Amino acid sequence: MLIIIGAIFIVAGILVTYSNKIPHLGKLPGDIRIERENFSFYFPVMTSILLSIIVSLVLYFINQWKN
Repeated sequence: MLIIIGAIFIVAGILVTYSNKIPHLGKLPGDIRIERENFSFYFPVMTSILLSIIVSLVLYFINQWKN
């Protein structure tokens, strides 16, 4: 189980490192971006939901394969 969790962290690290090269990641409709003169706020709501669904599906299939 620790190996699987470590692999997930490695994949997440790679995604964060190369996120500029993945099209539309962090720029999906539903992501909240507020920019003012001296203030900017960004909350990636839809990106978080999408990544959560993908991780949940991967873990589900790993669990099904293991049993």
